Amino acid sequence: MNEQEVKQQNEQEYNDAQIQVLEGLEAVRKRPGMYIGTTSIRGLHHLVYEIVDNSIDEALAGECNLITVTLHPDNSVSVLDDGRGIPSGMNEKLGLPTLEVVYTVLHAGGKFGGGGYKIAGGLHGVGASVVNALSEWVEVENCRDGKKYTERFEKGQVARPFTCEGDTDRHGLYVRFKPDATIFEETVFEYDTLLSRLREQAFLNAGVALKIIDLRGEEPKEESLCYEGGIVSFVEYLNSTRHVTPLHDKPIYIKDEKDGSIAEVAMQYNDSYNEMMISFANNMATIEGGTHETGFKTALTKVLNDYAHKTKALKDGEKLSGDDVREGLCVIISVKLTDAQFESQTKAKLGNSEIRVLVDSMVSKKLEEYLEENPSVGKIVIEKALAASRAREAARKAREASRKKNALEVSTLPGKLADCQEKDVSLTEVYLVEGDSAGGSAKDGRDSRFQAILPLRGKVLNVEKSRLDKIYSNPSLIPIIQALGCGIGEEFNMEKLRYGKIIIMADADVDGSHIRILLLTFFFRHMRRLIEEGHIYLAQPPLYKIKKGKSQERYAFSDAERDAIIAEMGGNTEAERYKGLGEMDPEQLWETTMDPERRTLLKVSIGDAITADETFSLLMGDQVEPRREFIEQNARFVENLDV
Repeated sequence: MNEQEVKQQNEQEYNDAQIQVLEGLEAVRKRPGMYIGTTSIRGLHHLVYEIVDNSIDEALAGECNLITVTLHPDNSVSVLDDGRGIPSGMNEKLGLPTLEVVYTVLHAGGKFGGGGYKIAGGLHGVGASVVNALSEWVEVENCRDGKKYTERFEKGQVARPFTCEGDTDRHGLYVRFKPDATIFEETVFEYDTLLSRLREQAFLNAGVALKIIDLRGEEPKEESLCYEGGIVSFVEYLNSTRHVTPLHDKPIYIKDEKDGSIAEVAMQYNDSYNEMMISFANNMATIEGGTHETGFKTALTKVLNDYAHKTKALKDGEKLSGDDVREGLCVIISVKLTDAQFESQTKAKLGNSEIRVLVDSMVSKKLEEYLEENPSVGKIVIEKALAASRAREAARKAREASRKKNALEVSTLPGKLADCQEKDVSLTEVYLVEGDSAGGSAKDGRDSRFQAILPLRGKVLNVEKSRLDKIYSNPSLIPIIQALGCGIGEEFNMEKLRYGKIIIMADADVDGSHIRILLLTFFFRHMRRLIEEGHIYLAQPPLYKIKKGKSQERYAFSDAERDAIIAEMGGNTEAERYKGLGEMDPEQLWETTMDPERRTLLKVSIGDAITADETFSLLMGDQVEPRREFIEQNARFVENLDV
């Protein structure tokens, strides 16, 4: 066909019939990521959160005291609450039972006005219907006004109609669902992940009891959660699990209310160098922050500067920065408001401007009063901030000294870096390689068009135990900062990043694992956005080369795979255990670990920032005993341990 004929055919094919209108829940099944963010294990758990959040909203309304989540052996999960239940009548507009509307119609619910809920996290009204759309089946038992009503759905469609099954003395909602295995990559729920989320909700809703039951193993697991201390208990819990030492006895707690909105803050300083700020809006974790965090940061910096000048800890003209006053601070910010404005269904960032004003004014007034009434705590807090300020100044001098040597200039790249030719960041990748020997093989084996190699030299600094000034004098970290180009800490600028993929390639042994955790600690503490935006990866080199005769040669990445390959080859096969990357020649390294067509890369992500923070503090912090206990409890899970 000529060009004109092709054009005419395309026009015929692209007509009115090609425009798809996705009706109702079909849109959710077609594009699940738009509603729950991802179909990975994280998205799977999001289904449970949506149903639990509806029960939490009942608790916020003062109508629910106990929420029970149960994991069943068939991979279904149920949520039971003792709230009011769903209204049992008919929806006049749609001519359907209200319960059916809630579970089959997007943007339907009692959270858009009308007084059903003054405060609700389930803003968009899509939670129950999205769970229904993405489940193999959903069973609902609704107890309200002395009657029990049931309905069953399958893949979003009514499978058993809405029915009244008679009288009951119960009240509340029971929802049980089984995620659709054709949609989710994984359908097995993680007990610890759900426990962590429920514990969070128990802290945020003082006095509300939550329970999780796991019926899947030989021995059922169960845990009940209820914290009368609310977010004060939350801060105490976080400091204990992170194994840091508080600098004052009790967390500072302040609360205020205006025009129906409530803001509360609990904060406590500790002896670490790291800030931990976690914020919530209507019980939703706002992982990208928002106006409530902005209001808190602004007020905290102003109050502590004013107090330091008033007590003569600072001279005229001297000033503490935001980073100074937040070093070693663990703080929970929780706001509850009637018209929460989130950026998306996943509620990552709060946008209400009036909340910034509320939090700012509350912290400005009440924290100032607290410091006046508790001068001993005020002195501790200011001394901590002053120490951070001195370290920041030392870091600035170290940074400037490095600049004078051209060490940190963007135009200056580390001498050992073998750069790539491509300049488009979306196409480039840099391997951070353990040792000169492996670095040499990687340089020779790479595709220099888009792959850069940076051999690591010297001992990587444990930044968990070090302030910023130590980083600028560390011979292992400075070349990484140079190569990436985006800076660290307050100078971090994502737009200057030179590589789209940053791949840690270390030996598959204990030393290699140690280097990986040191580098991950550095990225987590000082370049966290690189992890959050998916730029950090772990290479997976093989553990074994398996040979049979002169013609057959294969690689295994675990003991189990080694045994399977040997059996497949008929036994009597030679398996060589690699002691390090340097043992591989360039061709082998390319074939097994660097070729995009054949390699395996693990993307590093932060599924739970609280757990991640706890883990880095545990593994890399000063306290030895908790780390020893962790190793003793988890040693049996380690594969391929070289001693």
